[in-house]
Amino acid sequence: MEKVTLSVKGMSCGHCVKSVEGSVGELNGVQHVEVNLSEAKVTVEFDQNKVSLESIKEAIDDQGYEVA
Repeated sequence: MEKVTLSVKGMSCGHCVKSVEGSVGELNGVQHVEVNLSEAKVTVEFDQNKVSLESIKEAIDDQGYEVA
């Protein structure tokens, strides 16, 4: 299991949190997603054998936010 914290630009409200947590959380292999809105960070715990970090970043990008 791997755990990463990503800086994400563009999140500003509760809807942003739900959209990021929902899209990343749906990926096969993601165990836990936590968005810290005030710090603009997303922490993801995932099985690197099932999902890549690149796929997680793409899921965040697809919601309209930028992974720094």
